[in-house]
Amino acid sequence: MVTATTSPLTPGMIESVINALPIQARIMLHLILLQHFDVTDEEINYMTMDRPDPRCVAGTKPTYNILTQEAIKAVRDKRDQYLRHVRLKRERTWLQCECLKNLLQGRVAMADRAAHLLATRYNLATDAIDSLKAEARTALYKPAVRALDQRWEAGEISTEDYQQQRLAIEMQAQLRLAERYRKRLDLAERERHTADYSSLQDHEIAHIWGIPAGSLAARKVKHMTLFLQGLQAALQEPARTSGSSVPPLDLWKETFTVLATRPVERSRSTYDGLEQTEANLIERLTLLAWGGIGEDVETKFWLSMVQGGSSNAVHSEVTRNLFGIQRLAAILGDLDLSPESLDQVLLARATPKPRDEQVELLEKKPTDPTNDMREHVLKSMFGEQHPDLYGGGKW
Repeated sequence: MVTATTSPLTPGMIESVINALPIQARIMLHLILLQHFDVTDEEINYMTMDRPDPRCVAGTKPTYNILTQEAIKAVRDKRDQYLRHVRLKRERTWLQCECLKNLLQGRVAMADRAAHLLATRYNLATDAIDSLKAEARTALYKPAVRALDQRWEAGEISTEDYQQQRLAIEMQAQLRLAERYRKRLDLAERERHTADYSSLQDHEIAHIWGIPAGSLAARKVKHMTLFLQGLQAALQEPARTSGSSVPPLDLWKETFTVLATRPVERSRSTYDGLEQTEANLIERLTLLAWGGIGEDVETKFWLSMVQGGSSNAVHSEVTRNLFGIQRLAAILGDLDLSPESLDQVLLARATPKPRDEQVELLEKKPTDPTNDMREHVLKSMFGEQHPDLYGGGKW
């Protein structure tokens, strides 16, 4: 595939060639490339006037054609429907790729820091660390942590041994997440490529424009030929001046390649009820960014966030938005992945909880006779509820 850096085409050249076309050809190219270009009000009015009059289909010959606001709104609504669909798809795939790249970078960095702590702080041999990494794919996180906590509660291991084994478990979990994000990123890259290189289909253009499929096909061939000829002429003009030759190009494919380099338009999203409250969502997104979310719920949460709502629901394109993944991108952009910060997070996760005896001693508080007297006075003032007297009520 020819990259945009070596291509003689530019987004500005493509846009200028389209703007120089007649209005009917300009509308056709704008609809085909709807994820990259807008359809103006002037073009919407032209499409409204250009649609077949329903009175002709009914057998009545019209004497005049009136451009009504209702007809304009019908065309605009169809335009907005497909515009939202293609723009959200392009933005979503771009956000997925950016978030997954950052998540992958974070998981690899945390796994490396965990291995570094095991080697320097706990003097674990390199062969043992390599063996733990090799077993990461088949290791089970929850059973390993549960068994380690049980040994700690029983007093069978010291604090240092607990931290060492807990760090090893955390390193394996981060490696598994990194492998998961790597595979997910490959899929997202292919989906993004499809979103960037897909044009609006003929039946979708016909739905917006309101013209028969036969007329649309004939116009499409004619106007795409005009567009490609215009591109070829625009490329040859500087070549004549410099005396060089233009290499053979697939101009239609190259058009999509060059337009894919344009910045992705960001949509406005509002909170849509994911994770019940926005505070819960931000907390869950922060855990995901630091690799602290459970592996068993991570996949479902990711799908829910990418879809814009609960993964158990059926979504329509009108209600779907990208609030969750937009917030995740912002959190990942502010994440501190310095070695000191990563070490602090890893050591906090590896620190064992106080044993039950210590918790009981901390939670046990001496009784205050003053509190007992306050409670007695309040009961005397408001009375006590006796379920066996007066039907459970009080005077």
